[in-house]
Order: sequence, then structure tokens, then C-alpha cells
Amino acid sequence: MASPFQVQKITTLTGHRDCVYTLERAPEPQKFFSAGADGLVVQWDLSQPENGELVARVSSSVYALKYVPEQNWLLIGHNHNSLEVLDLAAKAIVKTIPLPAAAAIFDIHYSWERRQIFLALGDGTLAVVGLEKLDVQKVVRFSEKSVRCLALHPSGKEMAVGLSDHRILVLDLETLAVKQTLAGHTGSVFTVAYTPDRNYLLSGSRDAHLRVWDVTQHYQEHTSVIAHLFTLNHITFSPNGRLFATCSMDKSVKVWDAQTFKLLKVIDKARHAGHGTSVNKLFWSGHWNQLVSCSDDRSIAVWALTLKEI
Repeated sequence: MASPFQVQKITTLTGHRDCVYTLERAPEPQKFFSAGADGLVVQWDLSQPENGELVARVSSSVYALKYVPEQNWLLIGHNHNSLEVLDLAAKAIVKTIPLPAAAAIFDIHYSWERRQIFLALGDGTLAVVGLEKLDVQKVVRFSEKSVRCLALHPSGKEMAVGLSDHRILVLDLETLAVKQTLAGHTGSVFTVAYTPDRNYLLSGSRDAHLRVWDVTQHYQEHTSVIAHLFTLNHITFSPNGRLFATCSMDKSVKVWDAQTFKLLKVIDKARHAGHGTSVNKLFWSGHWNQLVSCSDDRSIAVWALTLKEI
């Protein structure tokens, strides 16, 4: 079946001096943040993509960023056993929160209702930081291996946790008790994401599989797809929730139908002058529906997806 989309590479953003690991939304819809192994946190403007603005510099690799609109903060997680809180209005780091273990922060999520930040840590623990006092409230160990990724269910009652020991845990957000353990992946689980309609949990792993779990049926496995040749690094949804994209160590980005979980488009080096090495993270902007990808090749690519004329 022919793809309904045309893909055009809009621009390549350069300036990072090492691998780019993460992307995150910014206050304005046309802007986003990037960070990576060089410790630089940069803000980009899709309407003027030539010039990135350096907003922070930290002492080690940054694996995770999280924007908190309620406070206009950017949370910066790096592998130097602390969480940095950047006040975007003041353009200054207002708090450095030391963590109990010298472990990398691989993912950050937060619940404004609960006033809590959740950190996925490389030592197999989940740390909970209070948004009010910015202090560590709780640390729970779930594995001897890393906690790699987190996803909060839109209901605000549970959270999916992906581990390097191949498991996904579904936690009660109130108690952090394990409600369910999802087994199926045969490699580290690097990304988990709930569908906007709340009905499914998607997961991707070092085993290159995309797995879909039916939330309405106690997380029974709905389908499994060999999505990439190598590690599936990240999953993100389009602004309207009808599509999602995956990226991989195989250098490609793929676009899927969020209803049928069928592959619609492959974006790669051969066909679209894509990345030359692992694609680590995606950001799907509401600004002209542009898809942004970052890579170990130190670059960030901006893609336009348009429906073909019938």
C-alpha cells in the first residue's frame, strides 16, 4: 500500500558538539528544547530555525528534559546525581536537587495534581520529588537494572514504568504499589506511551518490537510488531492523536496509524537524507505539524508531513 504522506526535510539544526539525546516542548508552540552529551540545553524556534539559544549548561550528559508550564520551569536530568530546575523567565537554575544515589536520570514526568515529579534512575529506583519544596520525598527500588522510561496515564491514577530487565510495571500513582507486571519484551524497555484515547499503552525496546497493551482489558497484549531493525528508542504522538512516530538505533523514523497500528511511512537516510546514526528522541510540534528528530550524529532534523493530493 502506498503511503498517504509526503515527507520533506525542512531543515537541519546544528550546534550541539556531541550526541543529542532528548527533545522537549517549550512555552510557545513553535519552540522546543534539545540537550545531550555536551551538557548544553538549547532552545530552538521553528519559525526561525537557524539560531538556537543556549539556555543552560550543565556538567554532564543530559538524558531527560521536562517542561512544567504551571511554573515555567524546565527540569534538567543528567547523569551527575542531581536534578536541575531552570526558571525560564529568570534564565537561571534556581535549584539543584541532590539525589540519594549517583545514578543517571533517564526520564522525568510530573503530576501537577499531586505536586510531584517522578524520576527514572539508572540504579533501578524511582525517585519522587515534591514540586512545592523541591525535595526528595520517596525513593523506591524496582530492579537491579535501570528504570528507563515513564508514562502517566491521562486519568492520573497510574503510571507505566519501563525497565532494563525487560519488564513494564504498572504502578498505583498514590502508593507506587505494583498493580501489574507486563512481560513480553526481550530487551530493555526504552519508551512507553499511553494513547491519547487512554485505551492502549505502547512500548518499545532494545528488542526492536513495538508492543501494544490493551488498558481496558487489564493490559493484555493487543499486538506486537517488529517495528525496526534495532533498538526502538522513542514513541511520540501527533498533536491530533491520529498518528504516532517511532525512532530507532537503525537510523530511521517511522510514522504509524494510531488506530490500526499499521506502518504508514519510513523516513531514513536513503530516501529523505535522514540521520546517519541512531535517532534518539522525537518531538511532534503543533506548529505546522512538524516532526523533529535528534540523533547521535549531533544534529536535529525537522520534517514536514503532508497528505498527498488525491
